[in-house]
Amino acid sequence: LDWLQRAFGFTRSMLITDADGHFGHAEMRCGEGVLMVGGAWADFTASPASVEGKNTQSVHVLLTQDLDAHCAHARASGAVIVQEPTDQFWGDRSYRARDPEGHVWTFSQVVRRVSREEAERESGLRIEGW
Repeated sequence: LDWLQRAFGFTRSMLITDADGHFGHAEMRCGEGVLMVGGAWADFTASPASVEGKNTQSVHVLLTQDLDAHCAHARASGAVIVQEPTDQFWGDRSYRARDPEGHVWTFSQVVRRVSREEAERESGLRIEGW
């Protein structure tokens, strides 16, 4: 995160760590945009260092409506749904789909406003920024 801030001028706006202080999720701002950075947190993610430097990024797209319909359309179009639409502790409803080349895309929609304290209580994580 420090390197991204230094090298690209991103501004850190959120950092989530577990009870042991291990990195889980961060958000950085770039102008009006937001970059979300996560660690290897599921069986379909890995550090590029662990896979001979291959690209292991995923994209998170925030929708404004009809997340479930979007998922149904993606499935009908051949996407493999790797996470069904699910309400998240931070207030979004999200799903994940793998495209034909193997890239995992996350789509979400805000369904409720959640305070940082409520998100920490529900998740058991420590959250800086919100």
